[in-house]
Amino acid sequence: MSAQELVNILKERLGEAHFEWKLDSKTNKLRLEHLEIGKGMDLFLGDVLTKYDTRKEKAIDEVVYTIEQTFAAMKKEKETGFQELTNIYPVIRSGSFSKKSKEGHAFITSEHTAETRIYYALDLGNTYRLIDEEMVRKLQLSVEQMKESARFQVRKLPTNVKKDEVAGNVFYFLNENDGYDASRILNDAFLTEMRGKIEGDMTVSVPHQDVLIIGDIRNNTGYDVLAQMTMHFFTVGAVPITSLSFVYEEGRLEPIFILAKNRVKKEQEKQ
Repeated sequence: MSAQELVNILKERLGEAHFEWKLDSKTNKLRLEHLEIGKGMDLFLGDVLTKYDTRKEKAIDEVVYTIEQTFAAMKKEKETGFQELTNIYPVIRSGSFSKKSKEGHAFITSEHTAETRIYYALDLGNTYRLIDEEMVRKLQLSVEQMKESARFQVRKLPTNVKKDEVAGNVFYFLNENDGYDASRILNDAFLTEMRGKIEGDMTVSVPHQDVLIIGDIRNNTGYDVLAQMTMHFFTVGAVPITSLSFVYEEGRLEPIFILAKNRVKKEQEKQ
């Protein structure tokens, strides 16, 4: 299927009259401008076409759903704006994630680790929108109040995990599919509770936004399993964050390679 053929299918599914359609044939980037809302979004059709090769109609269903939900969220925001702070949550993104919105407004962010950064999102039901400086003016409160409220909200999210054992190591998976799975890494009470269950080294991984993995690493094989696991999740996630895992010690997250360096140093000192 060509990019133009995909555009034709999307026009049939979404209704050609609702949007202004602009396809860049060199990059296969589709710009959709919603005529009623006055806002738009970009779609890189190459990604969709790759998925279509293996998933066929399901790949098209997914992109149609994404477009519909994105514009529904934009419409809701335009009509109601910010009503309650309880609709704001923190989300984790990679350190290389864009610092500005498509309109050029800086996103509201906080430091997290060298690999990750905290953004803030206005929850709009089936989707959310990252909050930028222009949007936060509508809140009529300080950025710090917004951030504190978001951190409070993430502590209220469920923290059910599924357990799996591999080669003598234990892994816990949190996957609620609510868009904030990786955000649970900011729930200190949850991490402390999990630390109490861990017999070996505790690792925390957020390869993409829809999963959080906690490892109870009891032997060296566990680190190999963890590396392969996080890389797999990182490559298949819709919003990848980082394939690097962290060790959780005394309430702090340290990149896993630092632990490895410290162990080598200790072994050298023993010798």
